[in-house]
Amino acid sequence: MDYLKRAKKFRTKKRLGQNFLVDETVINRIITEAALSSEDIVVEIGAGIGFLTEQLAQKAQKVIAVELDEEAITVLKKLPYPNIEIIQQDILTVDFSEITNVPVKVVANIPYYITTPILSHLLGEIDQPEWKNRELVTEIILMVQYEVAKRLVANEKSSAKEYGLLSILVNYWCETEFICKVPADSFYPPPKVDSALVKLKVRSEPAIQLDNPSIFRQVTQAAFGKRRKTIKNALVMSDFEAEKVNSALEQGNIDPSRRGETLSLEDFKKISEKLEAI
Repeated sequence: MDYLKRAKKFRTKKRLGQNFLVDETVINRIITEAALSSEDIVVEIGAGIGFLTEQLAQKAQKVIAVELDEEAITVLKKLPYPNIEIIQQDILTVDFSEITNVPVKVVANIPYYITTPILSHLLGEIDQPEWKNRELVTEIILMVQYEVAKRLVANEKSSAKEYGLLSILVNYWCETEFICKVPADSFYPPPKVDSALVKLKVRSEPAIQLDNPSIFRQVTQAAFGKRRKTIKNALVMSDFEAEKVNSALEQGNIDPSRRGETLSLEDFKKISEKLEAI
């Protein structure tokens, strides 16, 4: 199928971050990774002009295509699949409980500049244990900028520049998997950077159990908000009392000279719990 020829007939809009995936091999890979059955409901974020949508519709029971661009929706409406429901809305304003009453799989090829807001909208924050959207999502197949993909799957053993707050949030709520790198020429028009496909399987329970998620969030924000500082100095500079910080690190057996990017989820949990106890 000549996706490139079809894409060139459409006037893309830079302000909407439109870069249509035209590589049939990559589209097929997304379908494979989604592992859809005839009982699955799929929410596709940024359906564009439907190259992926039509493939999803052939596998799933229903595809809910969320798209903002009215001209793209005109093209979507011409697809010959009755199991496609089109919603013209900004995904950041979509309440999943209003579009589905059963768990769904999410497939997304999104504008890269809103990757973090979209993930926060889908998953909620660490200190939001009850979040309607997350409760209705089983997994997310996501196309993102390559550098962001590395951040999504990063942990304390990864490069310091890759591991950060986004890594903490996503790995707290999801099992993460890097699927493949996708070159820029797989899109039309081609972006200036390479992309990558990742899979996020939403956990039934968070990766770690926290008594006080709010303190955990404050601790991680302090650690990664001041990357050049040691964990002790980062916490003190974020208004935690120095004496309490010293005691918490000592009791948690955490070297105060370590930096935040060397600490695991479990390490941050220890620090948070000791600070709360003190």
